[in-house]
Amino acid sequence: MATHAYYVPPVNLMGRGCLQEAGRMIQDMDFCKALVVSDRQLISSGVAEQVLSILRKSGLDYVVYDEVQPNPTCQNVHEGLKIFQEHGCDAIISIGGGSPQDAAKGIGIVATNGGHIRDYEGLHQSHHKSVPLIAFNTTAGTSSEVTINYVITDEERKVKMVMVDRNSLVSLSVNDPELMLSKPASLTAATGMDALTHAVEAMVTPGGFTVTSATAAAAVELIFEYLPRAVRDGSDLEAREHMTYACFLGGIAFNNAGLGYVHAMAHQLGGVYDLPHGVCNAMLLPYVEEMNAKHVPGKFRHIAKAIGMNVKGKSDEECSTYVIDAIRQLSREVGIPEKLSELGVTDPDLELLADNAMKDACAPGNPYQPSKEEVVELFRKIV
Repeated sequence: MATHAYYVPPVNLMGRGCLQEAGRMIQDMDFCKALVVSDRQLISSGVAEQVLSILRKSGLDYVVYDEVQPNPTCQNVHEGLKIFQEHGCDAIISIGGGSPQDAAKGIGIVATNGGHIRDYEGLHQSHHKSVPLIAFNTTAGTSSEVTINYVITDEERKVKMVMVDRNSLVSLSVNDPELMLSKPASLTAATGMDALTHAVEAMVTPGGFTVTSATAAAAVELIFEYLPRAVRDGSDLEAREHMTYACFLGGIAFNNAGLGYVHAMAHQLGGVYDLPHGVCNAMLLPYVEEMNAKHVPGKFRHIAKAIGMNVKGKSDEECSTYVIDAIRQLSREVGIPEKLSELGVTDPDLELLADNAMKDACAPGNPYQPSKEEVVELFRKIV
């Protein structure tokens, strides 16, 4: 029998109102001063203030770094690190979706390990655990708050560096749906489809096993039921809450099973053209899984069942077709663009994108390893 490692943060708060419980827990942690990592939109919109007020009530002193970009960069990591060191911080608190979460993890790793963030690209490159991290999540999608993965854009190479590092795991994750009520429909859709991509890739990858398949299937079921509702009505607290559960379930699935070529390719679109990660995943997902279904059709039976298909008596091919059609339908329903031209990219460098995708840390997790020509053709389908 194979042995599997299973990484998950030691404490994960979720559900309406858990923000208050987080404040009580922080009070017991006896930190001296925290670096708060967020972005300007979350600060100006007042979303971050909901967390900051909790920090003040808990008596925690803090300093804010709010310059994180949608695709966080090396510069973001080292600017944040400078503030962390200058103010004598001993903890990091991230407020946001995947962007602030990833930047905070990068800062935490370099703070305890030294060097440049580029030194930690790849698999478990650090030697020391990050400074304590507390992650307040504001989108139901990336799952960065519960994973050992983070992604930082190297501006010089125009490459998204994927870090898979057990030392970056947060001490406490907080998923309160009340922090997500103000998110616009487009962001809700993009992050929700990112969560779906995590779950689907975790079920297709050879790295999956019984536990990851079960949590990924639960995520798929919740996303198909509640994402359209959350997009239609952002104030639907029930839908928001179930999407936080889906985000968590999909996150702990791919965190321990791995991902594949959807993410490997989407990372390049973000790195080269600074495009939104969730949207890129959503555009690529049906095409990559169409390719995978030709090689591992049996992997799609469990996904089809999670979506709602009665799989009894159905062939593997019928199940995979059902899954891919359902993904396309959901993507259209929540308003995801279908072509890069809709995002302002009309003449992408397909050769460069393919070369970089094949080097991406997520690529080996795909159940089938395509040739460069096949990767180029996959990119071409969304041009």
